Order: sequence, then C-alpha cells, then structure tokens
Amino acid sequence: MTRPNTRERILETALDLFNHDGEAATTTNAIADTLDISPGNLHYHFRTKQSLVDALFERFEQRMLALLSDDAPDRIEIDDAWLFLHLVFETIAEYRFIYRDLTDLCHRYDGLHRRMRGILRLAMRTADLMLEALGRSGEMAIDDDARETLVRTMILVASYWIAFDTVLEPEAEARPDRAAWQVMSLVSPYLEGDARVAFEQLGRAYRRS
Repeated sequence: MTRPNTRERILETALDLFNHDGEAATTTNAIADTLDISPGNLHYHFRTKQSLVDALFERFEQRMLALLSDDAPDRIEIDDAWLFLHLVFETIAEYRFIYRDLTDLCHRYDGLHRRMRGILRLAMRTADLMLEALGRSGEMAIDDDARETLVRTMILVASYWIAFDTVLEPEAEARPDRAAWQVMSLVSPYLEGDARVAFEQLGRAYRRS
C-alpha cells in the first residue's frame, strides 16, 4: 500500500485535529508535532495556517458543489431525498470543523466567508427545487410562503446541527443519519399520498437502526 505523501499527510492530520479540537485551537506546530515532522517541513508545503484551511475548504467545497444542483429535477421521491441528505450530512461530518465554528471562521477568513455564503445559497436553491418537484408530483402540499420558510429552516438545521450536537454530547460521534432525519421531519407535515407512506416506512427503519 502506497504511503501518502507529506502534503497529503499534513492535510489529513490537520483535518483530524481541526475536527477534534477546533481550527482556532490548533496550531501548525501541533500539526507538525503530531506528524513528527519539523515546522519548517510543514511550512514548505503550507506557508501559513490560512493556506492549510483554504486547501481543506477547497476539498469540502468540491464535494458540496458536486452534490448540490441548480437544475430542477423532473421528479423526486422520498428515498431520493433521504439518500441525498445522507450524502450531504456525511460530507458536513467529515469537514465538521467548518461548521462547529462557522461564524468565527467566516469572520477571520474573508475569502472563506464569500465561498461559504455561495454554498449556503446554492443549498437553499437545491432544497427549494426538490420541494417544488415533490409538489409537482402531487406528493407535497405547501404554499409558496410556507415553502420559503421551510427551505430556510432546513438549511439552518443543516448548518448548525454539528455545533448543537457537540455542545449536547461532546464525546459522541457525529450522527449524519440523525441530522438527515431531523430535516426530513421538517418536511413530513406537508407530505401526501405515496410520499407520506414512504416517509413512515423510513421512520420505522430509522428507529430500528
């Protein structure tokens, strides 16, 4: 098995430490010590801590942009929405340092603030298109004002569940499945017909897991 190169090892270690201790509390010296390399070796690959944060954020951004869409689906089913939410929340959990200190991170890194705002707006657009598709297929009944509020609430939960869980259960592992279920539960009062049946089946399976 090929050993990751030094740059890749730095990124993997920084991500682990940022996720566990928080980005603000993690120094480049701590990353170097964990890797057992010199600070000079680390700074050869990443001149500043910001360049390290930028590299990790770019990976996260690419993952999210691949998941999110600005195209309206012709039809969507509840199982599709469930899978989509799982993939989104698994990505958030993998890069959870971004979300656990989101406001502080965006304040200190101006370029990251702009890019994160773009992701949030695209996430809202994607959620709105998915709800529209459910409405067109007769599986959801919701007016425009309620849908706008629902979209904002969905993205609010998606953005801050990591911080909530970290405070409530500091030693627990991140639970993307629980976050996905919370968002699905926001949608559930508006579901009708086959979508309502599918949601109830998902609920029974989720509670057994």
